[in-house]
Amino acid sequence: MAVIHADVERVMLTREQIEERVKVVAAQLDKLYEGRRPVVICILKGSVVFFSDLIRNMQTPLTIDFMAVSSYGNGTKSTGELTIKKDLATDIKGRDVLIVEDIIDSGNTLYNLKKLLNSRLPNSINIVTLLDKPERREVPIEPEYTCFVIEDEFVIGYGLDYAEEYRNLPYVGVLKRSVYEK
Repeated sequence: MAVIHADVERVMLTREQIEERVKVVAAQLDKLYEGRRPVVICILKGSVVFFSDLIRNMQTPLTIDFMAVSSYGNGTKSTGELTIKKDLATDIKGRDVLIVEDIIDSGNTLYNLKKLLNSRLPNSINIVTLLDKPERREVPIEPEYTCFVIEDEFVIGYGLDYAEEYRNLPYVGVLKRSVYEK
């Protein structure tokens, strides 16, 4: 474990801080979806840890599905174009949809994804994100539920990666610039 921790400049959010906030947001979502059965969509791969913890803390009957979408590739900046690597298996027409995202930065990926999902005629679409960097927003999109608003740092851990590494860190940390500014 010491090897992956060595690239972390500092811990931004501890495991305990994340666990507590996820419980609070799960309770808010339970109130929102009372009497309904939402389709909760995990945006792979970064959201899988947050998604797992979130749905385990929710008491609402729900179904799950997964999408793999990207506008980043292996870089640190969004290309602005949505690439769908895995689409939904569930028909969302007339359903309440909850998109679970790891981080909203430029907003390009989520903006384009929401447009796509709206074309499939769901009853509603809400977005919950673990992390939000509103100062980086390039398009008009805001999550309905946010666990943490963070400063503009390159973060890893708790599912978030850099070039497919660091997802298994139990906290959200700031990646040392020397790692990605090579």
